[in-house]
Amino acid sequence: MKLMAVTNGYQEINELTKSIIQIHPFVDYIQIREKRRSAGELYQLGKRLINEGVPKEKLLMNDRMDIALLLQLQQLHLPGNGLPLEHVKGTYPNLDCGISVHTLDEAITAEKHGATYMLYGHCFPTDSKKGKEPIPLSSIRNIKRSASIPLYVIGGINEVRIEQVASYGADGVAVMSAIFASRNPAEAAKRLKERCAYVKNQSH
Repeated sequence: MKLMAVTNGYQEINELTKSIIQIHPFVDYIQIREKRRSAGELYQLGKRLINEGVPKEKLLMNDRMDIALLLQLQQLHLPGNGLPLEHVKGTYPNLDCGISVHTLDEAITAEKHGATYMLYGHCFPTDSKKGKEPIPLSSIRNIKRSASIPLYVIGGINEVRIEQVASYGADGVAVMSAIFASRNPAEAAKRLKERCAYVKNQSH
């Protein structure tokens, strides 16, 4: 099971930088999802993280292809209402693009257009999606039957729930609050990664 940390947009920039530097040894990917930040702030954040030793291959910019290209990142995450995947891949075929999907049809289309992975959710009730019904977990299995690219699930994921989503075939989890709202993000990321490794070993 892979572990992707997704920033929640609530941390002050220096605190966020510090959190990412601390957690990067324990996660496979870090998605920078900071909708309220300016392009300049995001560029400086990315530059600082790289200078501080966060591997470029772990960093994913959400939605901001301009900044991803400027920082020479290999990866980009496209939200469901973001740039059209087929056009991004058509212009930048070497850029790895993950995409958020919400239905089986979207998942099939994502694979057809060259997505590297898909992010699906939300799986459990979560503050960031208040009032919205979570997806039926059985739909994870339906998507895995129809698409072969890695499927990450998001939404209310914590240590206890990793095993549950893995049992439906998820390849990885994307975690926001359980890491970035924690008092000790590094410790939280370490525990989540250990749980992912345990689940992966159990399935072999």
